[in-house]
Amino acid sequence: MKKLLNIIAIALLLCGISVSSYAGNNKKTEIDNIEIGMVTGSKAGTYITFGHDIAKEAGKSGIKLNVYESGGSIENINRITSKERVGLAIVQSDVLGFLNRSNNQNSIETAKKLRLVAPFYNEEVHILARKTITSLDELNGKKIVVGSEGSGSMITAVNIFSMLNIVPSKMYKIAPASGVVAVLNNDVDAIVFVGGKPVKMFKNMEELSKITEGANAGKLDGVHFLPITDERLLKEYKPATITHDDYKFVMENVPTIAVTALLVTYDYTLKTGDYYENHCKNMEKLAGVLKNNFKKLQKNGHKKWQEVDLTAEIGNWKRDACSQDVFINIPEVNDPKALEKDLIGVIKSKN
Repeated sequence: MKKLLNIIAIALLLCGISVSSYAGNNKKTEIDNIEIGMVTGSKAGTYITFGHDIAKEAGKSGIKLNVYESGGSIENINRITSKERVGLAIVQSDVLGFLNRSNNQNSIETAKKLRLVAPFYNEEVHILARKTITSLDELNGKKIVVGSEGSGSMITAVNIFSMLNIVPSKMYKIAPASGVVAVLNNDVDAIVFVGGKPVKMFKNMEELSKITEGANAGKLDGVHFLPITDERLLKEYKPATITHDDYKFVMENVPTIAVTALLVTYDYTLKTGDYYENHCKNMEKLAGVLKNNFKKLQKNGHKKWQEVDLTAEIGNWKRDACSQDVFINIPEVNDPKALEKDLIGVIKSKN
């Protein structure tokens, strides 16, 4: 019973709860009355906040953006390619590689229908492991928590293991906080979690360093963030770093990788007809909302908007043909001589 209480206490701490407190389906296609559905993430997550930020600005431009919560990237992909008429979804950038590596032909076909509207912010890969494990290769044959079924963390974990030929002895699909408790109690060897740093769950682990007596004393000393340095992963991920500024128990910089949260859509150019043409125009209009209100979103929206580069290229993702021209930067030429030189160059190239 005492051990159970210790586990509950740590779980509550990781979730940010005081231990002491514990004793659209829409068929309209008219362009002048635009209504778009967007699937995001959990109620407490950053994805849904981004969705509401965009919806606020879209409403001012006559676009009704219905923002829906969801269970993660896999659910979002299923919904965007279903008959639910959801036009947009926020997913992790590595979901494309995940689908393409699948042995399921339907998953491969789904990947072909997805397009990038705009990249958002980076989310760092955190692998919290026992200190006896010092490299990714040593995860072979180990017991690893990969997050809830269909979550972004699960996608990333499976992707990494597939790319590096790592075969865990067992993968646990459980809630992240429970997984961290399991690592701290040495019941499992590691947990893979994806989230923009600092992640509150790991940030709250700093409190464990203050515990000097009892069963939880010293548990923080037995774990660390595993460094991720394998260059093979850089084909689909960005390099990143976890530092002492992120989490006080990290004494030296830890190299890792990051995924990018993406706004994606279905490729409405695959078929013809009013329905697809109207949705294509809707994507162009929504992209215009993003571009025209970008500075406002950075100022008034979630702080992660500060990290966004709407023109960034992301791995193997293809830009949405309906909206890509919106984000093309057209340079202004203020020097008449420079403009004249450019015109002469164009004329000569025609001859």
